[in-house]
Amino acid sequence: MGRVTARRRVLRVRDGVASYRPDTLAAEEPMEIRVGGRPLAVTMRTPGDDFDLAPGFLVSEGVLHAAGEVAGIRYCAGATSDGGNTYNVVDVVLARGVAAPDPSLERNFTTTSACGLCGRASLEAVRTKVTWPVAGDPLRLDPETLTALPERLRAAQRVFDATGGLHAAGLFTAEGELLCLREDVGRHNAVDKVIGHALRSGLLPLRGTVLMVSGRASFELVQKAAMAGIPVLAAVSAPSSLAVDLAEEAGLTLVGFLRGTSMNVYTGAGRLLPGGPGAPRLAPGRAVG
Repeated sequence: MGRVTARRRVLRVRDGVASYRPDTLAAEEPMEIRVGGRPLAVTMRTPGDDFDLAPGFLVSEGVLHAAGEVAGIRYCAGATSDGGNTYNVVDVVLARGVAAPDPSLERNFTTTSACGLCGRASLEAVRTKVTWPVAGDPLRLDPETLTALPERLRAAQRVFDATGGLHAAGLFTAEGELLCLREDVGRHNAVDKVIGHALRSGLLPLRGTVLMVSGRASFELVQKAAMAGIPVLAAVSAPSSLAVDLAEEAGLTLVGFLRGTSMNVYTGAGRLLPGGPGAPRLAPGRAVG
């Protein structure tokens, strides 16, 4: 299997003094996702948890909904011209009776680690009909629970400690317990890995949970959360305008700039409970900064 990290010799300059030293980098390699032997997409990812990434991607695309819909997942042998296995081609075999992906989903070019929706033809095409609407999810959160999540996410990032170059996605309970964490050079891949783990563990839909991500909250992350039945998405940085629009439309709570004791609640503020000392006073429908 591919390595999660790689070592390179670099020239380090500190206070005018130069020296050569080894550095640990986050690995990035292409992974082709096939369904029943048919190529569907290629994504740039950090090797590891590939058998979570592939089905998680298919959940996000509306192809899979339950563990029983997967008959098997395997690396494809003979992926190179000499018959070797690169461990960069993953084939998901669907169970009998499960519909194959619509041909319109095929992405005939590589999706970069920075973009999870580059192959979509139009905005309307990515507004995938969700299987488990989140608008009615009764989850309520203590703001103090939310403010504790970034540090808990960071503390669980093992590969980030070595490289400083990976995004993370963590799935938490309403009480702030970490259920699953995945790392990747692409934040959308990290989210797909979390969702794929949930699918394989029979946990979908992920009602009553919080998805915490490093970096920003983009449109595709909101879509992935909604497709997995996750009612709350929190990020340490800013959301995009389209992410806010989709979260509002889906009835999903979207939190950005979650740092220290502060946050901005862009949609779904009603899920935050009035807290104790130091907790924000919430007015429904208004952003809290």
